[in-house]
Amino acid sequence: MTNSTFASGGEDIRYDLYFNYGILKARAGRGGSLQVTEANYRGQNTYKTVMMLNSSGLAGSFYTVHDTLTSYIDMNLRPLLFTKEAFEGGKDYSVERQSFTYDGDKITIRTFRIYNGIEKFDEVVTTEKCTYDYLSALLYVRNLDFAGMKPGDRHYIQFITGRRPVNMYVNYLGESSIMANDGKRYDVINISMTVYDDAFTNQKDALRASLTRDKNRIPVVIDTQLKIGSVKAVLKSASGLMNR
Repeated sequence: MTNSTFASGGEDIRYDLYFNYGILKARAGRGGSLQVTEANYRGQNTYKTVMMLNSSGLAGSFYTVHDTLTSYIDMNLRPLLFTKEAFEGGKDYSVERQSFTYDGDKITIRTFRIYNGIEKFDEVVTTEKCTYDYLSALLYVRNLDFAGMKPGDRHYIQFITGRRPVNMYVNYLGESSIMANDGKRYDVINISMTVYDDAFTNQKDALRASLTRDKNRIPVVIDTQLKIGSVKAVLKSASGLMNR
């Protein structure tokens, strides 16, 4: 697959954040961003994506979130590196990293996590399926062809979180029109990304998103789960887009 939606010269999307902790729902200010640039990674031309989530105000006083996610993918949208640095709850700091190498049909992924200075795991897994991390999965979905899909249709991808790859489906939920925080109304495609275990029995929604129906596929709303509650990012501004 090749990229046809996001600009590599400096796409910059800004979000207002809203945190949901059960009965408490609070705005956390303009603390979210999604940026895509072209970068060199180990001698390769790549797309570098950085997502930041930072709480403030009432939400920040109740539960602190300062997360930075970084991803490098090649020009064919294959993941090369993913890192996540998370400071949550005012005391817990974690670092997660997945690096990907390719040798013919064989893909080797080294994955490790450090939590509050203690190594939780450091493992190497191999697979023959292209496997996506949190950020590269979002960019991949932005390039999917949703034409002809109807609610209930889904697209399979392999996803890695933690120690090993898991099964994921991108679920097509239909189209709608929503108002963003830039004062504009957008026609959107609604999707969810559901993670399953090996037996396809236990499932968990990893993310819900609304993508513009134009060629840019801008995420207007991104709703994702935290260790406690969830965070919703609502579009505030977008610049440096590929398709104007």
